[in-house]
Parts: sequence; C-alpha cells; structure tokens
Amino acid sequence: MHAVTDHLPDPVAQPEFYDSVTSKRFLAWVIDTILVGILVVPVVVFTLGIALFFLPVVWLAISFVYRWITLANGSATWGMRAMAIELRDAYGQRLDTGLAFLHTLGYALSISTAIVQVGSIVLMLTTERRQGLSDLVLGTVMLNRRA
Repeated sequence: MHAVTDHLPDPVAQPEFYDSVTSKRFLAWVIDTILVGILVVPVVVFTLGIALFFLPVVWLAISFVYRWITLANGSATWGMRAMAIELRDAYGQRLDTGLAFLHTLGYALSISTAIVQVGSIVLMLTTERRQGLSDLVLGTVMLNRRA
C-alpha cells in the first residue's frame, strides 16, 4: 500500500512543481482580492449603498462563493490561473466541489484569526511541499501548472 504522498510530485526529485509557489500564492491572493472588490461594487450600487453597513459580511460572502466556484471549476481561482498555479488533492487530482468547499472554508477560517493566518504562512514557507494549514489538513497541495 502506497502512502498518499506517493501520488504527488516529490519536492526533492521534482522541485519545479513547487518553485516560487509561495510568492505566486501571494500574488494570486492580491489579484483575487481585487477581483472580489470589483464584484462587491455592483452589490453596493444595487442596494443603494445599504450593503456598506454590512460590508465585511458582503465581502466574506462574495469572496467565499467566488473562491468555491473557481476552485470547483478548474482547481484554481482566477488569480491562481494568472500565476500558473493550481491546487491538487492528495492523489494529484483536481479538486471536486466538496473539497473545493472545504478548502474555501479552511481559507475563510484561517483569515479570520491573525495567529492562524501567520501560522499558515509560516507553514507555506517551511514545509517541503509549501502547504498552508488548510492544505495540510485536507491533503491538498499547490503546484506550478506548467511544471
């Protein structure tokens, strides 16, 4: 019986799959944050500004749906696609809808607490597969698409 990690590229033998993934994740996050902001604007306009009173909740809801849908339909958000990275499950497959939901939920929970977010970033910088906290819990990994 093979270990789950046998299905993923080896970070020593195939480092090209993991090169610059952490910095690309950060840039993808910046792109995704801008895109979510663009999606929030019509909601604020449509509600005649009332959504501004609930902006954190509106932002969180739109961000959650955006991330869940894009991860479920291609294993990468638009920011990740722009940076040529994508998430894979423990068997090297693209995320299905359920795993995309769980990864998005993990992301939402991690950004809600600064210490958890910092811990996740430290893990991305120090683990051999550059996995954040949600990745370690779910067995997912971020890979370079063209590797």
